[in-house]
Amino acid sequence: MPKVYLLDYVAGNVRSLVNAIEKVGYTVEWIRTPEDVAKADKLILPGVGHFGHCMTQISSANYLPAIRKHIESGKPFMGICVGLQALFEGSAEDPTVPGLGIIKGRLERFDDSSKSVPHIGWNSANTSDKQVYGLRPSSKYYYVHSYKVPYRPGELESQGWTVATARYGEEEFIGAVAKGNILVTQFHPEKSGVAGLRVIKAFLEGDSKIDTIVNGEVKAAKEGLTKRVIACLDVRTNDQGDLVVTKGDQYDVREKTSGGNVRNLGKPVEMARKYYEQGADEVTFLNITSFRDCPLADLPMLEILRRTSESVFVPLTIGGGIRDTTDTDGTKVSALEIATMYFKSGADKVSIGSDAVLAAEEYYQGGKKLFGNTAIEQISSVYGNQAVVVSVDPKRVYISKPAETRHNTISTKFPGPNGETACWYACTIKGGRETRDMDVVELVKAVEAMGAGEILLNCIDKDGTNSGFDFELIDQVKSAVSIPVIASSGAGNPGHFEEVFSKTKTDAALGAGMFHRGEYTVKQVKDHLAAKGLMVREFESEI
Repeated sequence: MPKVYLLDYVAGNVRSLVNAIEKVGYTVEWIRTPEDVAKADKLILPGVGHFGHCMTQISSANYLPAIRKHIESGKPFMGICVGLQALFEGSAEDPTVPGLGIIKGRLERFDDSSKSVPHIGWNSANTSDKQVYGLRPSSKYYYVHSYKVPYRPGELESQGWTVATARYGEEEFIGAVAKGNILVTQFHPEKSGVAGLRVIKAFLEGDSKIDTIVNGEVKAAKEGLTKRVIACLDVRTNDQGDLVVTKGDQYDVREKTSGGNVRNLGKPVEMARKYYEQGADEVTFLNITSFRDCPLADLPMLEILRRTSESVFVPLTIGGGIRDTTDTDGTKVSALEIATMYFKSGADKVSIGSDAVLAAEEYYQGGKKLFGNTAIEQISSVYGNQAVVVSVDPKRVYISKPAETRHNTISTKFPGPNGETACWYACTIKGGRETRDMDVVELVKAVEAMGAGEILLNCIDKDGTNSGFDFELIDQVKSAVSIPVIASSGAGNPGHFEEVFSKTKTDAALGAGMFHRGEYTVKQVKDHLAAKGLMVREFESEI
């Protein structure tokens, strides 16, 4: 099979990119020295994370002159995410580190006064009058970034570039840029399903197709983020030692009958593929067992990620065990090293739960001072805050009046057992088994300060009830942070997804049991949302 060359540096999840390239009929060869760049016919520069960190990594390894020479020679070059940003002059993310300057312009941070930042989800890549490298106005592509190149009409076009744009709120920004041998995308084609595979295939085949679009096709396309529907799989070992997808009621995953066996709802890899084919926008794996007896290099979740990422081309999140630890041979291993293993196996984000609560407690005990040693800080400093999700497990504590507690309270429409009309949400650890003296507002503010890029907001009171999401909890958390929030716990039917998107400002919504039990499919949820006028990504099956 024909080859494509990838630059090997700390760039987040490159495993998915390799899988996507192989899916469209090419093999990958790694570039590991500047001298190797000269042998590359087609070169791809992937990138996830902090602009300054990535550019410093590339520069310190002396790759920049070789990359510039490759581009100037006219050989095909593709940059993804930070790979796009690298071609510009610089970024506000780290003003001290220059870009290659091949494209004039600089990156600015998204305005977070009226929307969540990072910008995470499925958005457009629309051109004004041309079609390029398989991009389609009807398709949506997966973005995850906090810094963007603002689109100013005519600015890049006057330099000879063809530009595709997306819109987030009132801000229009660059989604992709192409000219001659160069294609760079802010979105991740390897995580954009069939639409993204089409772009990769077009680039590798040299099929730029810069053709004029007629009949106003682009103008008819809807711009902006779609409503993200996420399928979540709780994975653990059952009593026979098999990895299974399970689901609990208030986190109890054992059957009430049949000897109290662990509830077995299916095999993780097969179910993830099924949800992808139903149109899930993301898949989340939560490892709810410790696997303490395994060497870290052989963790079962690593194999699940490797196998899943071979056929599931949407973002994958993994949670469980992302902490500083000691391997079975006594070697100390950092949270960053564990996260790196997951990223190399196919994960795009890691989810941190109990350790985030403990880190937040230390943060407040230390006078809100950051020490740089928490798992959140370690990982976000290298891979960017968009790679770190904090999974929050709060539960209601009812009180007679707010003055009874120091915690952040709400007035609730759902009175407590003794008629209480006020409550606060206490954070828990260890799968909900231990309650801490910290409320959910304190926690989410602390982890945002540490560098978390997204909140997975569970609710112990709602878990397993199929009664819908806790809007009051979602509203309280959304008003406390500017990073995206994923609503979780309580979904029982498609109408619950419509309600949470219509009645709260949640950025995404997650379902589990209703999908696992076969009561509803992801496609049914998205069809329902579309019928109610909400914008969703349509699943594409053909490249």
